[in-house]
Amino acid sequence: MSHDTTVDDTTIDPDKLKMFSFQVFTKLEGAVTAGMIHLGDCLGLYAALKQAGVALSTHELAASLQLHERWVREWAYNQAAARIIDCDADERFSLSPEAAAVLASPEHPAYGMGMFHRLPQTMATLDDMPESFRTGIGYNYDSHGCAGAIGIERSFEPWNKTFLLPVVLPALDGIGDLLRNGAVVADVGCGAGGAVLLMAGAFPRSTFAGYDISHHALDRAATKLAESGVGNASFHDPRQTPLAADHSVDFITTFDCIHDMTHPQQMMEALRAAITPDGTWLLVDIKAHDTFMENARKNPMAPLMYGISVLSCMSSALSAPDGAGLGTLGFSENTAREMAAKAGFSRFRKLDIDHSVNAFYEVKP
Repeated sequence: MSHDTTVDDTTIDPDKLKMFSFQVFTKLEGAVTAGMIHLGDCLGLYAALKQAGVALSTHELAASLQLHERWVREWAYNQAAARIIDCDADERFSLSPEAAAVLASPEHPAYGMGMFHRLPQTMATLDDMPESFRTGIGYNYDSHGCAGAIGIERSFEPWNKTFLLPVVLPALDGIGDLLRNGAVVADVGCGAGGAVLLMAGAFPRSTFAGYDISHHALDRAATKLAESGVGNASFHDPRQTPLAADHSVDFITTFDCIHDMTHPQQMMEALRAAITPDGTWLLVDIKAHDTFMENARKNPMAPLMYGISVLSCMSSALSAPDGAGLGTLGFSENTAREMAAKAGFSRFRKLDIDHSVNAFYEVKP
C-alpha cells in the first residue's frame, strides 16, 4: 500500500511559506557567520581592529596581518552585514567597545571566543552523530581534540578570573577563612586548571588538587602549572589517582561538569565520601528549568543549548553505554537538590550570584 507524500499546495499559505523559509535560512546564516567569527578570532582580525583603535580599510587591515586583501574584504562584508563589526560610508571597519569586549578582550568577563575556538571540532561531530542516534552511544570531550579543551578553557576562565576570588568564594559560608588558614581542596572536572591555579595562588597555606579524565585538558593544566610557579597545586587523572574517600577534603568545587558526566549520581556519592563532615561543595552548573516548555519559553538561548547538548554535553554524558545523559539543560536546581540529597548531602543553598549561563550552589553534608 503506497502513500502519497507530496505536499498539497492548496493548504500552503504563501506568506507563511516565505516566513518559514526565512526562519530556516536565518539559522544557516547564523551557522555560516559563526564560522566567520571563528576565522576572525583565529586570524587575529578582531585583535587587529581593536589594536588599531580607529576604523580601517580592508587594505589596511589585511596589511597589518599580512593577509590577502580580497579575502579580508569578503570576511568584513559578512561581519558588517551581520552587525558584528561596524562599517562606515567609506567602507572602513571598526569594533564598538562592546564588540571589542566580546571579540577581542580575553581579560574581560564578557569575552566569548571559547565556543567559537572549538567550533570546527564541534561541528565535525555531525559526521559521527547519525551513528550515535542509532546506537545511543556518544563521544567524550577528548574526541574534540586539544582545540576542544582550549575552547572550554577560553570560555570560562575570563569570568572566573574576574569573579571567582572576589565574588564567588566570599558568598560561601566561612570558606575565605578556611582557605587562608589552610585547607585541603579538590576541583573535580578541573579542565585546564584555571580555577585551581587562581585559588592556589591566592591561598598559599591550602593545597589544591584538580581531577579530570580529559588528557588534553590535563596536558594544558600541567603546562599552566609549570608556567605559574605555584607550589601548592597538582593535577590528576582520577582513574590513576582516585579522589580521596576518607572524608578528608575540606572544600570541593565542580564547575560546569556534572551535567556532562556519564555517572553524575555516582560522582556525587564520591564527593560525599571525600568531603569532611563540616565541608563545603561549591556546585556550579548550567542554569536550567525543570521542563522543556519552561526552558523554551524562558531561555532565549534554548535552541543553542539543546543543539550543543547533542553535539557535546549530552554526547559526553552518553559516552558510556549506561550513561545518564542529563544534557546541557537537564540539571535544574530541583534535579540537583534531589541528586545531592540522594548522595547524602543534607544542606543545599542557591547563591545569589548573577551569571548569564551558570547557577551557583553551596552544598554541605
